Amino acid sequence: MPDDQVQKLLATPEVHDQVAKVTTPEVYTMGSNGKYHVAVMDYGIKRNILRALVKEDCKLTVFPAETSAKDVLAVKPDGIFLSNGPGDPMDLQIEIENIKKMIGKCPIFGICMGHQVMGIANGAKTFKMLFGHRGINQPVRDYVENLITITSQNHGFAIDEESIKDLPIEVTNRALNDGTIEGVRYLKHPTFTVQYHPEASPGPSGHTYLFKRFIKMMEGK
Repeated sequence: MPDDQVQKLLATPEVHDQVAKVTTPEVYTMGSNGKYHVAVMDYGIKRNILRALVKEDCKLTVFPAETSAKDVLAVKPDGIFLSNGPGDPMDLQIEIENIKKMIGKCPIFGICMGHQVMGIANGAKTFKMLFGHRGINQPVRDYVENLITITSQNHGFAIDEESIKDLPIEVTNRALNDGTIEGVRYLKHPTFTVQYHPEASPGPSGHTYLFKRFIKMMEGK
């Protein structure tokens, strides 16, 4: 590639509105007969994650990414789900401020982007990885269940472990290839998050226990 084209690409401004482009434009529902009412924050959610929640007897109200905490909590959810999504989590300042207002109101389960923005809302920092995790064969150790799983991942940012050393946050999952954080739980409110995609579409199965853990939290166990 000629140098002038390289310089043109390097000078191209970074895109900061990826989530705004992929989130739902309006509120919608799924699983109307579900026992547990879950408010889903759509940062770019995969359809099969919604199906996995419905399969666990959840009734879903799916919200656009920037929906206010007041409007989300107004539906009186049993739990809140923070979805996956593209881009730099630090771009989601409106979403992070809304998450801060939802913390502790009910159990929260987050994945991928949801994992990162929940961390930031609790004082953690994120960093851009030298090599992001891409693919359906990423090994992860789960310290809670005492097992190693093969996971589906697609992310270029991660939570900085140094930034959570003095915070009430416990590392629960770790990538075996590079040692980065793949999951945490919060010690002062009923919240846990993972960096990978547990719904297996595409990818390996065997992660439904995470959805069941969320159900137990909503049951108060």
